[in-house]
Amino acid sequence: MPRTCAYRLLSEGKPLPEWHHLKTGSRDTVHEVGMSVQGATVSEVGLSEEDLMARITVWPGEPGWDD
Repeated sequence: MPRTCAYRLLSEGKPLPEWHHLKTGSRDTVHEVGMSVQGATVSEVGLSEEDLMARITVWPGEPGWDD
């Protein structure tokens, strides 16, 4: 579960980020600030295992990002 997941943050007693739609009232904010996967994902249907492995991404802020 991403470190920015609202369910995770709330269960850990942490505040939601300023761009979260529950704070801004707009579901577009997450895309406007570049914190969504919109445009960065594809369906795995029809991809080879090699292509799938090449598409694995570690997102900013997640373990392994700056390794």
